[in-house]
Amino acid sequence: MSITDITRFRLSNQQIANTKFKTPEEMLVWFGAMQAQVFPMAKWALGLRLKGVIEAKIDDAFNAGKILRTHLLRPTWHFVSPQDIRWMLALTAPRVHAVNKYYYKNFELDNLVFKRANAVFMKMLRDGKTLTRTALNKGLGDAKIKAEGLRLSYIFMQAELEGIICSGPREGKQFTYALLDERVPATKPMDPQESLAELSKRYFISRGPATVQDFAWWSGLSNKQANEGVALLEKNFIHEKIGNLDYILPSPASTKAGRLQTSFLMPDYDEFGISYKDRSALLKKIHDTAKDVSNVSPYSHMLIVDGVISGTWKIKDGKSIDVEVTPFFSMTKTKQQAITQAIRKYKSFFS
Repeated sequence: MSITDITRFRLSNQQIANTKFKTPEEMLVWFGAMQAQVFPMAKWALGLRLKGVIEAKIDDAFNAGKILRTHLLRPTWHFVSPQDIRWMLALTAPRVHAVNKYYYKNFELDNLVFKRANAVFMKMLRDGKTLTRTALNKGLGDAKIKAEGLRLSYIFMQAELEGIICSGPREGKQFTYALLDERVPATKPMDPQESLAELSKRYFISRGPATVQDFAWWSGLSNKQANEGVALLEKNFIHEKIGNLDYILPSPASTKAGRLQTSFLMPDYDEFGISYKDRSALLKKIHDTAKDVSNVSPYSHMLIVDGVISGTWKIKDGKSIDVEVTPFFSMTKTKQQAITQAIRKYKSFFS
């Protein structure tokens, strides 16, 4: 297996080249969780992988609670399915709390403060209420709990990690919170080994080929947990070595006939980049240019051509959906056509 093969398989398993799903909810279950730090780009990450789905459809799914946005895996926002949120929190929240421990101490947040804050949230949100962060912060102030800036953010994150609150429907452009137990139907608990096996399977099915180090990075789990998860994978997963690295991937499925999408406007913090600790396949130097992309951030507004970073893109005036691309090298006519199609899909999604 070569670096080119890695890119090809990832485009397929990440449902970018072609997709077998029709709804954003189905796509999210396939991935397990998708980083959602930048909300419009998180929606575009779903839209990129679906045919004929526009932003409004994902907004509808989000407002209906079919897609949730909360903190898990790592200390950042993720989209997650209602059917997966509880077991995924149970598995990954302890590690996020451990990462946050320094900040909890720095902002003088202890168990007593969290207990009081969580009681405020439960009282204000019970009986199906959904409220904005501003409204809930006022409630914290009324309870004499100092909460502003990053201190406020960590109070909310702790409540999310503990499964007390999660995203509610938006009010205009404002996010709201709801009680998780009222927003999400009860699900059967998983034991720790079962949930570790499930997370490992979801990761390598949707993102392979990848290494155990990639999995540990993405999941936020310890290297020991990540290795245990790999050991729990079913027998149909393949191990392939490139150099000193052991790549894991599901048995390749037959590729559907038709045009494959390998060039696109990559969303900020997209799983095609953020899923991997080693991003060399995405950042490889283009053979016909002197441009070295090894130091380019894979997080923000990258133009992908044939599965690798080949330029940047931006909104022309910061407000509309008109896009301007800046390739790192001269493009063939075929590649220019692929970029034009990529821009067309982006604009169609947000129109």
